[in-house]
Amino acid sequence: MRFRQVLPLIGALFALYIIWGSTYFVIRVGVESWPPFMMAGIRFLSAGIVLITILLLSGHKLPPLRPMLNAALIGVLLLAVGNGFVTVAEHQNVPSGIAAVVVATVPLFTLCFSHFFGIATRKLEWAGIAIGLAGIILLNSGGNLSGNPWGAVMILIGSLSWAFGSVYGSRIELPSGMMAGAIEMLAAGIVLLSASALSGEHLSAVPPLSGFFAVGYLALFGSIIAISAYMYLIRNVSPALATSYAYVNPVVAVLLGTGFGGEHLSSVEWLALAIIILAVVLVTLGKYLFPPCPAVTPCVEK
Repeated sequence: MRFRQVLPLIGALFALYIIWGSTYFVIRVGVESWPPFMMAGIRFLSAGIVLITILLLSGHKLPPLRPMLNAALIGVLLLAVGNGFVTVAEHQNVPSGIAAVVVATVPLFTLCFSHFFGIATRKLEWAGIAIGLAGIILLNSGGNLSGNPWGAVMILIGSLSWAFGSVYGSRIELPSGMMAGAIEMLAAGIVLLSASALSGEHLSAVPPLSGFFAVGYLALFGSIIAISAYMYLIRNVSPALATSYAYVNPVVAVLLGTGFGGEHLSSVEWLALAIIILAVVLVTLGKYLFPPCPAVTPCVEK
């Protein structure tokens, strides 16, 4: 593989591993001065406006109504509910590292929904789900989440919504390229800002510089750049490599949260982190690490 091919690949993986992993810590910084729905809404609405403006100025056309509505629905499932609920949970003092660990279960839920949609699954993948559920139970048995059950429920609902939206989005017609991402972010931003208004959120004071930095970082790096990187990977590498961020992000988030955010994980939570990552590895890489035995067709003598 030539250097010109390797460099974009390294950049895209860096974006998913480090940038998406760091967003949990940045969300934690942001919700210290922003109401959660408002912050998430501003993040996605501004990112969507910037991205769709770039696309339209570069010659792209708006898609037909049906794919546009489909993209809006996926945006609500993935971003408004999936990411929005994580933001609310961190506002309720769920540590950013713990939030990332719970979100790492998305591939497990994705496999369950895939089965319901008729996509073939293997026993090894179901074993991964069982191990992942054991990790979730262990994570909730003591420490940060045991004292914040509503935060845990919100992150689990967000993870389920993201998983369902990912599977359902692969079964419906969506706009091509980054236009789908732009519409998804616009729809999520509108829904989140509406939720902010309906729930009575308001700013009690102008956020400090760190608050504005958090929103800007999440909009530019966490949304536009990282989503573009993910779109590049799913077109150019294997699905296993493209989705490998699922077990790298929690490690990055935990290291940032404990190293810079003053967060503390108990020994039980560290063990749960290791168990959940093992489960995600089995689900995402199992068919590559343990390929099924080829079927042997017996010869019939004539």
